[in-house]
Amino acid sequence: MGREAYITGIGQSEVAIRTTRHPLLLTLDAVREALDEAGLTIGQIDGVATFPGKSSGNLGFSPVGADEVIEAMGIKSKWHVGGMEQPAQLSSIANAAMAVRLGLCRHVICFRTVYEAAAMARPEEYSRPRSELLDGFVQWTMPFWAMSAACWTAQYAMTHVERYGMTREQLGQIAINGSKNAMLNPRARAITKEVLTLDKYMSARMISSPLCLYDCDRFSDCSTVIIVSAGDALDEVKCTPIRIAATAGSVDRPSWDQVDWPAAYETGADLWRNSDYRPKDVDTVQFYDGFAFLPINWLEGLGFCERGEGHRFIEGGTRIALDGELPMNTHGGQLGAGRLHGFGFAHEAVTQLRGLGGARQIGGDPKVAVATSGGGPMAAALLLARD
Repeated sequence: MGREAYITGIGQSEVAIRTTRHPLLLTLDAVREALDEAGLTIGQIDGVATFPGKSSGNLGFSPVGADEVIEAMGIKSKWHVGGMEQPAQLSSIANAAMAVRLGLCRHVICFRTVYEAAAMARPEEYSRPRSELLDGFVQWTMPFWAMSAACWTAQYAMTHVERYGMTREQLGQIAINGSKNAMLNPRARAITKEVLTLDKYMSARMISSPLCLYDCDRFSDCSTVIIVSAGDALDEVKCTPIRIAATAGSVDRPSWDQVDWPAAYETGADLWRNSDYRPKDVDTVQFYDGFAFLPINWLEGLGFCERGEGHRFIEGGTRIALDGELPMNTHGGQLGAGRLHGFGFAHEAVTQLRGLGGARQIGGDPKVAVATSGGGPMAAALLLARD
């Protein structure tokens, strides 16, 4: 147990649309909730991990960095990390797991804070600098007015339409399932106020075919915190520890000339290579759904169905419902509960494995869950287990 890594405390601030509460205060709200659940004090925290760190060029996307949390809470950190050079959002949790396994620290605060809705409402405070030079990822998208990731995600989705026969009625089950579950999640009230129907979904305006408005998550303001603890430090916590049984991640080239298969497929195969668990052992999945097509990638990439069969797996919505054979995005996902940029899935996986989901809690004493983040050329996955 000493060299294992566990998720102990989890915390989340309010999920809001255009809040006036400062993003650092949202972060501290989530930190305090996580500390309280774990039964830890800030003096016991000796590491901090985040993705992607503070983004000075786009404060709405990432307004708070590790240094600010260390400063604001007086953390004496032995190790901290933050930056975009990670496979995807949940990689910061994987990095924290490596740190505690190596003995670099005992308890690490991992966090992701988003402030996109508030920043759009107050551009004078959260302006984005303009430049005549395009470099990095945006050089492949901005010249084509393809600013949104919906554009390149739609290309992958359209491949499933043309090659495998995916229909919009099948794709719509992801958003419909998310809305049903979000209605049972008190923290989703700012995002979802009624269950989405298939008729409403089918009549929504298109964004980038085959994706419509309801296939895209909504900008929101929130902070989510996950505390990763060393196995030999569990005597210091009071909550049920959830073991990080395996992690995986991969990054492919981000150019406009897309690869045939998104990074979720390679990451999914790697996750099982790093574990004795198999898809049949998983009780619930919390799949990144910044766009509704991405969970289909994860279903196929992780081997819950064959490539090209994900849309048939979710057809009708019964398999992925709360009482289905593979409950998916039980908190509502990002489509139903807000664009928390990946960390909400780890938070919900732990909530379900502890049996604390309330009205949305799945039955059958769940013990194994998968949480993922990322889409297209970047992906990360966590395999979590309650021993």
